[in-house]
Amino acid sequence: MTTPQPTIHVQNLGATGLGVSEIGYGAWGIGADMWKGAQDDESLEALRRYLALGGNFIDTAMGYGDGHSERLVGQAARDYPGTIVATKISPKNGQWPAQPGVPAQEAFPAEHVIAMTEASLERLGLDRIDVQQFHVWNDSWLGQGDWQDAVTQLKKDGKIGHFGISINDHQPDNAVKAVEAGVVETVQVIYNVFDQSPQDRLLDACLANGVGVIVRVALDEGSLTGNITAGTEFPEGDWRNRYFGGNRKAELQPRLRAIESDLGINSSQLAETSLRYVLSHRAVSTVIVGMRSVRNVERNVAIADGQGLPADDVARLYAHRWDRNWYNAAEE
Repeated sequence: MTTPQPTIHVQNLGATGLGVSEIGYGAWGIGADMWKGAQDDESLEALRRYLALGGNFIDTAMGYGDGHSERLVGQAARDYPGTIVATKISPKNGQWPAQPGVPAQEAFPAEHVIAMTEASLERLGLDRIDVQQFHVWNDSWLGQGDWQDAVTQLKKDGKIGHFGISINDHQPDNAVKAVEAGVVETVQVIYNVFDQSPQDRLLDACLANGVGVIVRVALDEGSLTGNITAGTEFPEGDWRNRYFGGNRKAELQPRLRAIESDLGINSSQLAETSLRYVLSHRAVSTVIVGMRSVRNVERNVAIADGQGLPADDVARLYAHRWDRNWYNAAEE
């Protein structure tokens, strides 16, 4: 007797007309540069399992392994017509994150936007990118430069379907003007149990303006999986050695135990609880999760049932907001 596959809940991506799986596939880790240990055959198996189970939204970027992630995503997406692919253009000036006072023309001149989109299309092996995004953003760029002309031309030529921005780490308010001005159709933002700052202004602005919300880092780079302990070690060269540097792994533990105590859950339930917390907000269209193994794909896709988290649990988690920026190097 065949076990029926779960039905993955699909939600509107703002006003784009696209219906996206509420659990999306985040393809940074399979770029195999900053996250160590990824093997292409395993990555492709995980991608194809996600799509076979009914997932339909993959987010990648030209900057993930210098295009390597895009090539893998394209291999899988071409086998599953209807897959919605989002990618991102790295800034021409190589500046991460976008700094105040730097003009738009230095980061995203029109010719760069067009050339990089065409290069991504070639790596993906696709005729069109469903959602093209800038990989950094500053609200001061509204009305600056010629990047909007490039976006308009790419849409006219059928090379992209929709345009959005990936917001600088922990700067959700630095996109509210873009949302309210109607120049973006989607935003990608860090939002999780610890970083609840998008709830302050951004998510309400997106709801009011029909902008789709793509959530990244819903598990705080692994903190909220419950798998990282004070003694966890990462491979040499893995960027998480910086993110969890200094005393941060030990500093994390009482925060996790407090969540478990408040909600009456154990460590194995942290990841599901954290994903459901983010999906419970009406503004959120999809949560992109890094899944380099079939096991993780199957576990996370099972959460995509449209149920979110009970309102009482959501309210309890508000108290666990923890404002900090671990992308800054830790002091040893």
